[in-house]
Amino acid sequence: MALTGELFIGRRRLSTPRQFQAIDPARGSALEPPFSAAGAAELDAACALAQAAFDPYRMLPLERRGAFLEAIARQILAQGDALLERTHLETGLPLARLAGERARTVGQLRLFAAELRNGDWLGLRVDPALPDRQPAPRPDLRQRKIPCGPVAVFGASNFPLAFSVAGGDSAAALAAGCPIVVKGHPAHPGTSEWVASAIVAAAAETDMPEGVFSLLNGPDNALGAALVADSRIRAVAFTGSRAGGVALMKIAAQRPEPIPVFAEMSSINPVVLLPSALASRATSLAQAFVASLTLGAGQFCTNPGVVLALEGDGLETFVEAANAAIGAATPAVMLTEGIHRNYAAGVDRMAEHGAQLLARSTDGGTRNCARAALFGIAAEALLAHPTLAEETFGPASLLVRCSSMPQLLQVLERIEGQLTATIQMEATDQALARQLLPTLERKAGRIIVNSWPTGVEVCHAMVHGGPFPATADGRSTSVGTLAIERFLRPVCYQGFPDELLPPELRAAELSRWPHRIDGERRLGRSS
Repeated sequence: MALTGELFIGRRRLSTPRQFQAIDPARGSALEPPFSAAGAAELDAACALAQAAFDPYRMLPLERRGAFLEAIARQILAQGDALLERTHLETGLPLARLAGERARTVGQLRLFAAELRNGDWLGLRVDPALPDRQPAPRPDLRQRKIPCGPVAVFGASNFPLAFSVAGGDSAAALAAGCPIVVKGHPAHPGTSEWVASAIVAAAAETDMPEGVFSLLNGPDNALGAALVADSRIRAVAFTGSRAGGVALMKIAAQRPEPIPVFAEMSSINPVVLLPSALASRATSLAQAFVASLTLGAGQFCTNPGVVLALEGDGLETFVEAANAAIGAATPAVMLTEGIHRNYAAGVDRMAEHGAQLLARSTDGGTRNCARAALFGIAAEALLAHPTLAEETFGPASLLVRCSSMPQLLQVLERIEGQLTATIQMEATDQALARQLLPTLERKAGRIIVNSWPTGVEVCHAMVHGGPFPATADGRSTSVGTLAIERFLRPVCYQGFPDELLPPELRAAELSRWPHRIDGERRLGRSS
C-alpha cells in the first residue's frame, strides 16, 4: 500500500491544503509523503458521521460487532512487514519490538471479540414483579449496560500500534458499541494511515455503518482540544503527558454537558527492595532493574522511576551492580526530538535539586539517544523536595535510601498515585511486605511481587490504571477486558412488555447470558 497522507472521514479519504510530515528521530530528516492536517470542517464531518452511526452500530447483534473486531485484526496482519518498517522509520523502535506490539494489538482485538460473546459485560439484572407484595407491589425491573456514545481516542507516542489507532482504547470502545474518532499522533502519521486503512477495510468487509471510524491527523493541540469540546463526543480516551491529560480534562469539564476523560498520564512506579531480597540476590536484582529501566529507551508508562530500600550491606551491593549495568547500557533512540529534549531537562532537574548522580550510560553517538541515569538521595531530602519524585519520561531512576520502615512508609505516603508498585521480597520479608500493602493499595492500580512493572499482560484480571495523576479516574483500566466498562452506562427498564425489551433481557434470551435474578448469580449458556 502506498501512503497518500489523506484523512479518513468515515468511508471517504480526503486531503487538505495544510500539511505536515513525520520526522525520522534517528536522522532528523522528514519522511515522505506529507500528511493532511484536519481542520474544523473535517472534524465536524467526522463527529456528525459518528453521531449518525451510533444507534445503528450499537443495535447490531453482538456477533456482528465481534466479527468487525476480528476483521480488523486480520486486516492488520495482512499488511505484513511493510507496516512495521514504516513504524520503525517514524519511531526508531526496533522491528522485533514492533512485531510484538502488533501481536498485542491483534490479541486485544480478538480478546474483546470473545468478551462480547460471553456477555458478562452486559451487566444483566432482573428483579421480577411482586404484584402481591405489601404494603406496595414491586414492578418488574430489568437492567443492562449500553454504550455511552461516540468516543474520541488519542493515539499515544510510545505505543504506535497497541495504544493508538486500533489500540486498546479503540478496541474497548468499538466493543462497547461506540463509534470512534481517532486523533492520530503527529509523530507517526504513516503508521496511523496504515492501521486506519485496515479498520476501514474491515468495516467494509463486515458492512458496518459509515461513521463507525474516522481518523483526524494534525500537528498541533488545537485539533484535539476541539475534538473534546465537540458536543457529539461522549467520552475521551487519552494516553500521554500529565499536562496534556489535565488540559483535556478541563475542556471536558467546562462543556455545557461535561463528559468523562479516561486519561493515562504520569507514573514513577515505585519499587521497594526489602532486606532479605537484597541480602540474597542484590546483584541479580540490580541487573533486572536496569533491564526494566532501559527497556524501549525507558519510554514506558510503567518505567521503574524510583527505588526505595533500607540502608545496609545489601543495598550497597545493589548500587554497585546497578551502576555497572547502567554504565554498560546501550543508549537507544527516543521517539521524538521533543521527548529527548524533555528527558534531558528532567535529568538536569534531578541534579539541580540535590540528587546525586550515581551512574550514567555512555553517549550513543546517535541523534536523540537517551543516556540512562541513576540518581541517589536520602529519604529526608526527598521528603523536603517532593518534586524530585515527579516523572522523568525516559531511562532515569531515583534510588531513595531509608533509615527505617516508618521512614520508607512516610516516603510512600508522599508519592502520588501510580499505575504500579513493586515489592522485591523473600519469605522472611513477609511481615514487612504486609506493612506496605495498605499504603500500596491506596497508591497503585497494580501491585507486583518479585517481578518488574514493564510489560503489561492483556487479560481479564489486568488493571492498567491508578489514582491521579497516574490516570484521570482510578476506578478504571485501559488494559484488559474491564476496559470496556469505561464506555458503558446502566439503564433500567421498568414494567416493560417482553416484546419491547432489549433482546438480552427477554424471557427467551435471558438464559443465554450471565445474569442475576433477585441478586442470585446465574451462568448463561454462552459462558
